[in-house]
Amino acid sequence: MPKLESPTTLVRTTWDRLGATVVGRAVFDRMIRRTVPYTGTIRARVQEVRAGYARVELPDRRRVRNHLDSVHAIALCNLAEMTGNLAMIYTLPPDARLIVSGMSIEYRKKARGTITATSETPPLHGSAEHTYEVPVRMVDATGALVAEATLRSLVRPRPA
Repeated sequence: MPKLESPTTLVRTTWDRLGATVVGRAVFDRMIRRTVPYTGTIRARVQEVRAGYARVELPDRRRVRNHLDSVHAIALCNLAEMTGNLAMIYTLPPDARLIVSGMSIEYRKKARGTITATSETPPLHGSAEHTYEVPVRMVDATGALVAEATLRSLVRPRPA
């Protein structure tokens, strides 16, 4: 039986093939929604992914708002996790895997309109077991900071 491609390699090669066009990014977004159904519920749009960096937009939609007509806190958590994970996964070596072992988030102001999240990962130490602090910043359309999150991502070697 052929060995399946690692999720890291699959994300990297799929983005590299599709990410340059609007249609390709839409196909990539759909793949993410199908692969990670809960994350897909916010219908965020991946704008850019490269080694150590990801930028993801959360369009303003009624489904992600709360009773105060702002983006729900948990939708922002979901956006932070998606953005930080994409930056990390793209960067991981194929023999590594990761899981978020914790997250902290600070809400700076009500999140309204389209929210853009960016993450720049710290340098990785290969697939050796290590916990990384992955920062994610979320801004509104005016560039105002609405939330900052830190993911604690545990990287480990992939089982043989």
